[in-house]
Amino acid sequence: MVILAFGLVYLFWGSTYLGIDIAVQTIPPALMCGLRFSVAGLVMLAVCAATGHRIRYSPRQIALSAIVGLLLLMGGNLTLSYAELTVSSGLSALIIAITPLWFLVLDSLLLGDHHISGRGKAGLALGIVGLFVLVWPDLQAGSLGRRELIASLSLIGGSFSWALGSVLSKKWQSGMDVFGATAWQVTAAGAGNLLFAFLNGDLKHATWAPRSLAAVGYLVVCGSWIGYTAYIWLLEHVPTSKVSTYAYVNPVVAVFLGWLVLHEKVDRFILAGSAIVVVSVILVTSAKIKEKVVAEQLPAVEAAGD
Repeated sequence: MVILAFGLVYLFWGSTYLGIDIAVQTIPPALMCGLRFSVAGLVMLAVCAATGHRIRYSPRQIALSAIVGLLLLMGGNLTLSYAELTVSSGLSALIIAITPLWFLVLDSLLLGDHHISGRGKAGLALGIVGLFVLVWPDLQAGSLGRRELIASLSLIGGSFSWALGSVLSKKWQSGMDVFGATAWQVTAAGAGNLLFAFLNGDLKHATWAPRSLAAVGYLVVCGSWIGYTAYIWLLEHVPTSKVSTYAYVNPVVAVFLGWLVLHEKVDRFILAGSAIVVVSVILVTSAKIKEKVVAEQLPAVEAAGD
């Protein structure tokens, strides 16, 4: 089951960058995310209720699920959707590959009292170098305008929001039915994105092109129902430092599909920068985390440095 879940996350989430890029061409990002997650969340709640999975929880538990969902799918996914209006899907995926670096820091701070080893710190520094290599051609040519720079920085902030939501999901939702909790997360994200879309006047700017609607349908089924459920299940059964490895597999899929379908450029800087980011993430996720307190007090991170 663990291998299957990893495979689903690697494959389908790598392809969602392409799906988002196509969807936001005619549907504003917040409206697209609102439709995607509202449909996905409500159907997931209905399926959970019909199949005996628990969906009735205390207001506090539902509120915590909502916070996690907003951090993951609004702070993380909506940011990505806006960024892809300016930045290519492949480059977006490569920048988001720094997510495991946030995972390590937040995992240590929120799930236990640890400190990062020398290898981990080297990986963090190398990740910054990799990001610099990725944007160097645009910096050198002076083509990295204000919009592109803001979009790239927003992706870094979005990756932090995603990592924070993932760690809090592991911390707050232990004991809840994984599918029921996921359904509440997605539903809350759908409501939050729709509210933002309404306030932003997105309905006035939407064009319901068949290609974009098909992309939204793909994102609902493969990105939300299959990929996101597999991801939350993994968070319940595997250390977050291992789950975060999706972040350096997905860019490979995203860059390939962006090149194949959208004819996005893949040059030596993209290849070199992505290789450096991948190495940095491997260094971080394979680094041993040294405990500062007795192991019995840290059951939530028993394998964080495996």
